[in-house]
Amino acid sequence: MKIICIINLKGGVAKTISAINIAYTLAEKHGKRVLLIDNDKQGNTSKFFGVHSYEKPSIADVLTKRDPNTLLAALGFTHIGGLRGEKYDNLHILPANMNLLAADREILIDASRPQQTRLKKVLEAHERAGYTYDYAVIDCAPDLNMSVINALVAAHDVLIPIKVDKFAFDGIDTLLEQIDEVKEFNPALRVVGGFITMYSRNNVNMQGVEALSKKVGLPMFSTVIRNTVKVNETTYAGVPLAVYAPKSTAARDYEALVEEYLTPICAITNPKNLRYGHSACENCGSCKGVTESITNTRNEGEGNHEH
Repeated sequence: MKIICIINLKGGVAKTISAINIAYTLAEKHGKRVLLIDNDKQGNTSKFFGVHSYEKPSIADVLTKRDPNTLLAALGFTHIGGLRGEKYDNLHILPANMNLLAADREILIDASRPQQTRLKKVLEAHERAGYTYDYAVIDCAPDLNMSVINALVAAHDVLIPIKVDKFAFDGIDTLLEQIDEVKEFNPALRVVGGFITMYSRNNVNMQGVEALSKKVGLPMFSTVIRNTVKVNETTYAGVPLAVYAPKSTAARDYEALVEEYLTPICAITNPKNLRYGHSACENCGSCKGVTESITNTRNEGEGNHEH
């Protein structure tokens, strides 16, 4: 199971919408079994799919209870999502609620077991028990609390949604620094890239995209998510863009973003991209030597290169 963190320390960047639509696209368009984890006390992902509740276990219980069956109990009632009753056979949801606030405090004061690796261990135990997924997509809160650190420790890849405005760079450096610190517990963690959300073709957005492409340590996806009123409408409908408005620009953009994420990059034809953590072709033997060379160069601290 590959675990993807969707995170930005700044709110209002379409983080939850991105997590929902990326997870849905992986599940329904690519036929992958996907676990969507709501890791925000606001529980907006859970509310979107109509599974927000205080009567059933949530991620707060998964992080604090010692019973390994807690995750299975939390997933037991989330196999059907959507306020209109849509059935998503390949998409399961681990919900969240405000209990996550207390869970963060409990993790901090409980020194009887590791604090940073709880989610990782639960997910690994879940897989060993035979409950397997191809991907887990984690919708993280705009914070650096213990539940978010647990998500980063469990993850393989980080995707950062960014809305271009005056404050677009706020928190990105702090987030990248935190990711570097988390690598003490999770050396394989990589920032796959940032992607622009709510994009409009104007001077502000074009200048912002150019500035972000030059930012050290932050690779950028070429796909941008264009601004459309259909995104807000889906929050009321409780269904992903591909269901609600499949021909909308944003629906097509999220499909393109997932396709870009899934498509390996050949180290021979485009070696610069490997410096940003993108995967080389698994079936291309010629890529191996180039991959090792570029990885060594990156580890030696070579400067930024344009994507």
